[in-house]
Amino acid sequence: MLKNGKSLFLDVHGRRYYCQVELAMDLLGGKWKGVILWYLQGDTLRFTELKKQIVTISEKVLIRELRELEKAGLVIRKIYPEVPPKVEYCLSEFGETLAPVLSAVSGFGMSYATKFGQVIEAQPAEAGAK
Repeated sequence: MLKNGKSLFLDVHGRRYYCQVELAMDLLGGKWKGVILWYLQGDTLRFTELKKQIVTISEKVLIRELRELEKAGLVIRKIYPEVPPKVEYCLSEFGETLAPVLSAVSGFGMSYATKFGQVIEAQPAEAGAK
């Protein structure tokens, strides 16, 4: 049921959702998807470049999350036919529509850290934050 009280459901990729927030969180939820989308905003990055930005993610998880985001139509994977193979990732046009959401989540995260923790400026060797 949608918030406005209408009895509707959403059928996407063969899965039924009863709330649009449930669908959005299914696509974007988890620890890493939002982070990957954040770093791809306005950038085209190779796998290794993305891995360097997200220092605490394993290669296995990064591969899985990128595949899920690609399947969802939020990320585009471009393969160049050369040796060794070159693969780049960027946000799709629809993925780019997440910019205001990612900005709001980023702002919330910074506000939360400021209120309940601390913000520490990393040394150049540690820097990986956007």
